[in-house]
Amino acid sequence: MARMQNGTVISNGNGAPYVSVVAGGAGFLGSHLCEALIASGHQVICVDSFVSSSRRNIRSLESSPDFRLFEADVCEPLGLRGRVDRVYNLACAASPPRYQADPIHTMTTSVVGSLNLLRLAEARGARYLQASTSEVYGDPEQHPQSESYSGHVNCTGPRACYDEGKRAAEALCFDFLRLGRVDVRVARIFNTYGPRMQPDDGRIVSNFIVQALSGKPMTIYGTGEQTRSFCYVSDLVRGLMALMEARLPHEGPVNLGNPDEHRVLEFARIVADLVGARNAVRHEALPTDDPRRRCPDISLARELLGWEPTVSLRDGLRETIEWFRSTEVASHPHDPAPEQRMAATAGK
Repeated sequence: MARMQNGTVISNGNGAPYVSVVAGGAGFLGSHLCEALIASGHQVICVDSFVSSSRRNIRSLESSPDFRLFEADVCEPLGLRGRVDRVYNLACAASPPRYQADPIHTMTTSVVGSLNLLRLAEARGARYLQASTSEVYGDPEQHPQSESYSGHVNCTGPRACYDEGKRAAEALCFDFLRLGRVDVRVARIFNTYGPRMQPDDGRIVSNFIVQALSGKPMTIYGTGEQTRSFCYVSDLVRGLMALMEARLPHEGPVNLGNPDEHRVLEFARIVADLVGARNAVRHEALPTDDPRRRCPDISLARELLGWEPTVSLRDGLRETIEWFRSTEVASHPHDPAPEQRMAATAGK
């Protein structure tokens, strides 16, 4: 089995490069994963319907001989042909305004889409990684959140299409694993940020950066005392790849995120300071089921993967702010619409 110097597996037992399917590969996180896999020697098949992603995210990959785009909705059976060694399932809108815009499709993507991709992995003998979410913990009563915590979720609320869809997908994955049908890994992803976030997706990082750059008031929901932790995208991608290739001695999910916790009000001040802005702060009512605290316990990831984040919040934000400056945001300031502002304290 061929390996790079850093230990990343790049080929199967026959010496051929791994063929990795990345569902949701044109999204914010998926496009970074596609790039990292190709850089590690994989051949990548990006599966995406472009419902909540952008072709711009994969434009730099289209000329690569190791990249192939397969435009499809994972809710439908996939007609992929040829060898597949790895399946990364990142398919599903991750910001509340986007997943709440079509809640039935969100739930279907999480459950039916996962089933279709699990069947693909089973048919090809491929290893499978499910991108789950910290939202499975709901508004947690345990802090920080460890993988053993079963969560505190409103199963019929406006966020349930995503929260419960992801919980159902996890159950489906571990049923396939227990039955010996697919080698499965599940990553519970906490808030992730970086270049290629959509400026209008309503998530806290993009909202604050766009508002700071445009000189508009920074929107704080509630008192701003609720907390979040933020993982830079390169750290998260490195964790996903490590989890996919690890030999796991246990059956269960693994938290991936940054345990460095910040109050939302403090985070807004950090963004404003890095932008060099003196924006006013606007307080609005807290959205339904918005978590009061969100911070991962990554002890398991450290133990099993030797993984932990290395990019500091300020360094990651500098890269992200610079990317937003270089896009149309600076010349076309954006103020989140009410349905988008619902998410300004949440999201991956």
